[in-house]
Amino acid sequence: MNFFLKSISYIFHPILMPLVGSIIYFATAPRFIPENIVQTKILSLIVITILIPIVTFFFLKTTGVITSIHLEDVKQRKIPLLIQSLLLLLIIKMIIDVYNYPELYYFFLGALIAALSAIFMVIFNVKISLHMLGLGAITMFTIALSVHFGINLTLLIAALMVINGLVATSRLHMSAHTNLELIIGFFMGIIAQVSLINFWL
Repeated sequence: MNFFLKSISYIFHPILMPLVGSIIYFATAPRFIPENIVQTKILSLIVITILIPIVTFFFLKTTGVITSIHLEDVKQRKIPLLIQSLLLLLIIKMIIDVYNYPELYYFFLGALIAALSAIFMVIFNVKISLHMLGLGAITMFTIALSVHFGINLTLLIAALMVINGLVATSRLHMSAHTNLELIIGFFMGIIAQVSLINFWL
């Protein structure tokens, strides 16, 4: 059980959430998007949201700026979150345009708002759960997609709710967060998406 709960924190790491949101979008959007375009977008997102942050993580760890991939120390979060914000801005400007993929564009814009909000919290030495931040955003985005496209995503939404519970349990088990930090992170992710929902729903 201990191994399982620890594994959950890695399997559903915040770094993967932008890619997960994109996959959900491309898999559910009832509009024709050429397969080669989807593959190109996904590959670009893998490079920008996963590979670059991983390389950056090893550089920051080597230089002693951070000590863990989970960023337990709130003071170590500022630089990684700033880098993440710049990468999200790059995606909005270069990869996902508002004209062809409005839903996904505003999802990433919401993710940028959430990342900047997390930086704001760091300034005041407030620690929130980045895991729950990402999952809250994904869950809200999926619910909005279901309503927007008029498709039944009940099973997916239910699965995301279960995953939210598992991740929260995992973070508590690892003593990485308090209940309040988990709740704040979850609702910050949701609010960041809801704040833009009127632009595309």
